[in-house]
Amino acid sequence: MIELPLLTPTPSRWRTAKAPVIPGPIRKPEWLKVRAPGGPNYMRLKGLLRTLRLHTVCEEAHCPNIGECFEDLTATFMILGDTCTRQCAFCAVTHGKPTELDLEEPYRVAEAVKVLGLKHAVVTSVNRDELKDGGASIFAATIREIRKAVPDCTVEVLIPDFRGNSDALAVVMAERPEILNHNTETVPRLYREVRPGAQYARSLELLRLAKAMAPEGLTKSGIILGFGETREETLTVMGDLRGVGCDILTLGQYLRPSTRHIPITRFYRPEEFDELKHEGEALGFRWVEAGPLVRSSYHARGQTRLLEPAR
Repeated sequence: MIELPLLTPTPSRWRTAKAPVIPGPIRKPEWLKVRAPGGPNYMRLKGLLRTLRLHTVCEEAHCPNIGECFEDLTATFMILGDTCTRQCAFCAVTHGKPTELDLEEPYRVAEAVKVLGLKHAVVTSVNRDELKDGGASIFAATIREIRKAVPDCTVEVLIPDFRGNSDALAVVMAERPEILNHNTETVPRLYREVRPGAQYARSLELLRLAKAMAPEGLTKSGIILGFGETREETLTVMGDLRGVGCDILTLGQYLRPSTRHIPITRFYRPEEFDELKHEGEALGFRWVEAGPLVRSSYHARGQTRLLEPAR
């Protein structure tokens, strides 16, 4: 395990990370370096998104895989605007007072799915805590419109916690998305620092309810590593996720978007992710995607193989 210095002196509200505070930049290890984006498909997809006035979490959250995924003509559409009502300490998405609700957004997402010829569409959103249903009705409408436009396309939704509103969750689950994703992100001890406004128990309950509402569907969650969690804490979260029937797990390295965000306490080596992958498989996850550059939707299309009937 490599212990690395933090990018800047750590504010007192972040000292729960228990890492040495050494000012100055961190040089990324070789396994975190990616090629700069800019291929022909990348430019085509960027143009389509601008034309249809759509957002992607790939762009808004500064995903390191954007070049690879856009060149493969895959993207995670981000609905409900581009402004989040929460301020998670790790996230690059703009936060503040959201704009008005765009009721035409589901149709434009469906059009993009059709133009790109997608077989699997991934849709996420910002948090919209000011809405009574947290935006669940827009998620549901987006699923419906995608299926109208491309009937054989599978749909994965990465949803917020809807403040624990089970009725809102039921609105989404009534559309039977093939994969329901909700990220736990970190370990319970670090929630106050990393995910203010979220609750660990609430996230677990959402995943449990989603599986109960649609047992035939797949549930999925993700953990980001590098906030100061211990191995034991990470394994406990993995066990808790299996305890509520979670089928798919993603594990990836936290990369600090700016000096305003919570510092990185350490970089995990690729072999450590391999070890956690084996641990997850031993716990019974049907699919574990683990690696330094893994994000919630990375290789999501491949995970749809779990939906195929056993042969």
